[in-house]
Amino acid sequence: MNPKLRGLVSLSETSRSAIDSGAETIVTTSSSIPFLIAHQAAQHPILVVTHSSKRATELAAELGEISEGIWEFPAWETLPHERLSPNSDTVAKRISTLMNIAQARIVVTTARALVQPINAAIDALPPLNLEIGQELEFTSLIRELSDRAYNRVDLVERRGDFAVRGGIVDIFPPLSAHPVRIEFFGDEIEELKYFEIGDQRTFAPVVGPLPIIPCREILITEEIKTRASELKSIYPQLREIFAKIEAGIYVEGIESLASVLQPGMKSLIDYLPEGCEIINVESERIRSRVSDLIATNQEFLEAAWSNAALSSSSDSRTSVPLQTELQNGSFIELEDIRQEAISKQLVWRNFDLFGYDDDIEIKQFAEVEGFKGKIEKFIASIMEWQKAGFLIVISLEGHGLAERYRDILAEADIPAVITESLHFQPVRSSVYLITTRLQQGVVDADNKLVIVTESELTGARDTRVTSTRMPSRRKRTIDPLELKSGDYVVHEQHGVGRYIELVQRVVAGASREYLVIEYAPSKRGQPGDRIYVPTDALEQITRYIGGEAPAVHRIGGGDWVKAKSRAKKAVKEIAGELIRLYAARTSSPGFAFSPDTT
Repeated sequence: MNPKLRGLVSLSETSRSAIDSGAETIVTTSSSIPFLIAHQAAQHPILVVTHSSKRATELAAELGEISEGIWEFPAWETLPHERLSPNSDTVAKRISTLMNIAQARIVVTTARALVQPINAAIDALPPLNLEIGQELEFTSLIRELSDRAYNRVDLVERRGDFAVRGGIVDIFPPLSAHPVRIEFFGDEIEELKYFEIGDQRTFAPVVGPLPIIPCREILITEEIKTRASELKSIYPQLREIFAKIEAGIYVEGIESLASVLQPGMKSLIDYLPEGCEIINVESERIRSRVSDLIATNQEFLEAAWSNAALSSSSDSRTSVPLQTELQNGSFIELEDIRQEAISKQLVWRNFDLFGYDDDIEIKQFAEVEGFKGKIEKFIASIMEWQKAGFLIVISLEGHGLAERYRDILAEADIPAVITESLHFQPVRSSVYLITTRLQQGVVDADNKLVIVTESELTGARDTRVTSTRMPSRRKRTIDPLELKSGDYVVHEQHGVGRYIELVQRVVAGASREYLVIEYAPSKRGQPGDRIYVPTDALEQITRYIGGEAPAVHRIGGGDWVKAKSRAKKAVKEIAGELIRLYAARTSSPGFAFSPDTT
């Protein structure tokens, strides 16, 4: 994929000197960070560390518009000792990144993923690539899938499942948006096609090789079975768990036992190529996040394994509490990671939004003042920038919004052009509208460039950067034929609206069906705004299930953002109560009943 904004922003001599000074902390604006990282990536590989997974996903999307070779290394959704397994798509993404890290220009990760030890055998089993015409024994494929921790089921419904029917194998690869049907002719793969979960019908061929990446970071091998057999006698309280592992059964939370089942843990630093630079974005937030993670994980470790007594083995090396052995899989202190990086001669530095007086600050960039939907203020600012000779780029998430702002600028007699990329010499008298995933705008006074994004125009941060991931199972998809005109529905991005009708439209030569949803008007006295949702994106819409008739939201307004914020706060409070309850229940001693009599 060719980055749309590659080469648009260049560093001044002063900024370049500041970056090349070797200072550990660089103070800059939040909106300039993607461009500074892209500049560094042109010289050597970069590992970018953020404080949260949301920030990492946003930053990876932004960097994808500026530079090439972007990979993301996510953290588990679970803590190392939570006795829960991470999602298969998260595991597959981690393994895929580690296997390609030598070729990557930029790897974006989180503080949580940075300080979590990695099973040394995580990449021992290479991905299996399937192609049409490939010779592969049918039974061999089934064995390979089982070896990679795929779950055999009767009907494929979620990532990591596979099903066998006659000469057909259905499989849902963790990194695929849809499951794949593999048809054999003898021992030759004859067809590879994607199919829908709902009706199990194929709809499109698989183009190129299909990589089959393991679904778990710890795979049950003969060595693991032998080790589980030994541990079964050492820790009688966990005999049932280790017996299942010995039998080749994956138990929930097997990853939490990785440090005792397969001794030998690595850190992410061990996988980085020579000459790599590690950039911490907002280092204080990272330090605070790591400190909280270590404390929380220690609580889970004590709560989850407090009932595992001392080993009963006569071997003095194993006569220790299980939780002591499990410490090898706990989060590592950030300072220890830093020292390891420095010992490997890797550059360790911070890009912070504030610092001390002696920290080097890049003053080339400034933030764009938000307009919060005030069109008159927006038009006035555009005219001022034009008079000052600035090149103006407006970055939006959707093509429809780009057309809307082009019309707004045209009404103000400001020439505006919608473009797919800026790989040409732009004219400074025009305003360029482009669809990218930039989250923040930036003013570059040195090069007379201003980039305005959707968040400055509407006053709300866009969340669509993470909404492209398909659910593993479509449980909430509504049937448009069951909707009546006037029914209230909820859209993921826009909130509560009113269903109007189902229409058919021809766009770019293709005929598709769309749901028409009406929202509150953007201006008083005007008809309501409408959006057209294609029927293949129904997972973004749910039926409104509230008790009374709701107020219809405005597109781009703040009501939906506030409603989601209140809901998230309530969910966090409930989650906190559940964690405390879970910890209390786990740490409470149980009662061992006597065996049943005849």
